[in-house]
Formats: sequence, C-alpha cells, structure tokens
Amino acid sequence: MKHDLFIKKIEGDDWPQLRQRILDADIFILGSPVWLGHHSSVCQRVLERLDAFLDETDDQGRLVSYGCVAGVVAVGNEDGAHHIIAELFQGLNDVGFTIPANASTYWVGEAMQSTDFKDLKQTPEVVQTATAGLTRNCVHLATLLKQAPYPNQDN
Repeated sequence: MKHDLFIKKIEGDDWPQLRQRILDADIFILGSPVWLGHHSSVCQRVLERLDAFLDETDDQGRLVSYGCVAGVVAVGNEDGAHHIIAELFQGLNDVGFTIPANASTYWVGEAMQSTDFKDLKQTPEVVQTATAGLTRNCVHLATLLKQAPYPNQDN
C-alpha cells in the first residue's frame, strides 16, 4: 500500500485509532480555527492522512469512506471561514465523504479583537440555526445512505 505511513502506528501518534473511529462513524465533522484566513496545520494534517483513503477500497470496490457523511466547522477572529469550508469540503469529497446541503457552521468574531467563541456568554442565534441545520442535514443524509448505500463500482 502506497500510504502505509498514514496507517501504521508511529510512536506518540494516535492516528490509527482516530482513523478507525472515523471509518466506524456515520458522520464525520472536521473543524478548524481560522489562522490567517486558512485552516490550521493540524486540520491540514488530518486531510493529508485522509488522503490515504484514495488507495483503500471496501469489498465492493468503493472508497472506504463511501457512505460516511461529513460536515465542517470553522471558528476564529478573522475572515476566512468560507474559504476554509470550501477547501475542507473539497478535500473531504475528494477522499469519498458525502457532503449534504448546508453542512457547515462557523463563527467569526470581530477582526483583531480578543473575544473568542469560547468566551461568549451565549452562542449567537444565527450560529445556533446553522449548527442545527448542519446536524439535521448530516443525520438525514446518513440515514438515507444507510438505507440505500452507494452502488458498488461494478454497477
């Protein structure tokens, strides 16, 4: 396998267990802070590790992530949430995840200020609404994919 490094246990590396948890889940939510308008290096590392899914197929010839729904969350004090969501959606889709409608939520505070999302007394209503939509749409699509999985590669 071309990507053995991304599966094997490296000392101090929890990826093999995280990878299995992702594959066992019906829904995978990938989140990132906004760093200079981009997702974090840790989030990028997750995408790079997920790239190994391109070389893995199930017993029906589909990518191992087929049937798993994905959503994205971004939080920060600067512009870039839409950019992050677009990049993460594309990366997740490339490696076989299914992205439902409105499967993202974000909060971006005032630029160059010190208020973080975790410091808010209450989550803004618009963020609550977006998060509820993300949840509802991910669960709906995951349920549909359980009932009617993607066809195998031979069909």
